[in-house]
Amino acid sequence: MIIRPDYIQAITPFIDQPLVKILAGVRRCGKSTIFEMLVEELRSRGIPDDHIIQKRYTEMDIPEDISAADMYKELLESIQGKGRCYLFLDEIQEVKGWERCINSLLEGQNVDIYVTGYNSRLMSSEISTYLTGRFVSVPVYTLSFKEYLEFKKGDLRSEKELLEEYIRLGGFPIIALGNYDEQSAYQIVNGIYYTVISRDIVKRHRINRQDLFDRVVKYIIENMGKTFSASSIAKFLKSEHRTVSVESIYNYLRWLEQAFIIYPCRRYDIQGKNILKTQEKYYLADVTLKYCLLGYNRKMLDGVLENLVFLEMKRRGYQVYIGKNAAKEIDFIGVRRDEKIYVQVCVQLPENSDREIGNLMEIPDHYPKYVVTTNSMDTGIENGIRIVHLSDFLLAERWF
Repeated sequence: MIIRPDYIQAITPFIDQPLVKILAGVRRCGKSTIFEMLVEELRSRGIPDDHIIQKRYTEMDIPEDISAADMYKELLESIQGKGRCYLFLDEIQEVKGWERCINSLLEGQNVDIYVTGYNSRLMSSEISTYLTGRFVSVPVYTLSFKEYLEFKKGDLRSEKELLEEYIRLGGFPIIALGNYDEQSAYQIVNGIYYTVISRDIVKRHRINRQDLFDRVVKYIIENMGKTFSASSIAKFLKSEHRTVSVESIYNYLRWLEQAFIIYPCRRYDIQGKNILKTQEKYYLADVTLKYCLLGYNRKMLDGVLENLVFLEMKRRGYQVYIGKNAAKEIDFIGVRRDEKIYVQVCVQLPENSDREIGNLMEIPDHYPKYVVTTNSMDTGIENGIRIVHLSDFLLAERWF
């Protein structure tokens, strides 16, 4: 088992606190492994094994018609007469009404509760209705580059070579733990993708026209990191003689977001200091979700690098926006409490243009400003703007 210490550090302050700890993220991103790490942490604190109750609620592990009442009864039997118990409930969203069960256990039993799932509803404001604010959410992502290097410890290749592999093979732990070529890696990710699409979205939401849904998803993935709207997708499909309503496209986008296939990135008006409601971008939970459908080629690299930087900013707890400064665009603005950071991303700085640096120079504040590139020859500081290599940005302890 490979340790992912950032998640343990995020969760351990809440051990034995009267809060449900919720871990949610795309399928196969490593949530169950983080559970194993937490169990080991409890054992190291002297908690007996029979006080640690682990249950899986995948379709293969539970009866199809299990109810929240059945779940509650089973868990009650597991903890009876044992004193303080620790419940680890994996893929809990498969049980309808699980929130009521958890709430009853939290209120009436001597338990510390941890749950995982692959639907963002586990982390939404809706849960507050059931758990009355007594929960803490920890989003789980595929591997960061720092974690990827840890997974590859002992590998004799250089950091640069491993970065190139990370860009091409992505951060799903199952890929990092193996020794796969690109084709095999993309086949594995393709399996993850189709499980999410067919089981978690098409089946759950009873989509009748899967061919149409698949075409919408392909359009979204093709246009990763580009601005578009539900209306523009509908117009594009109309040009292909396919008809789909704007409302249906909004539903598709919401369901993909709930399944953690995509993350929205909204636009922020730097001058007006408000979030804009139009022309947002979407990024993928892992870059290989694009490769597994479309293959890999260098023309994708600009969007891929943006996706990697976006995810790294999300991992570190930033709210991430696209910046709008009059007619100029900033790739990302990261906001975390009273911190702010501006980031431009490019494969290399264009020789005859200062767009990347110039756009940042026009922002009238003193928060840190970065240009992230894969060209080592471009790095340095220009007019107070830090130009850094992608690997240095991804591995930095902090940005300031």
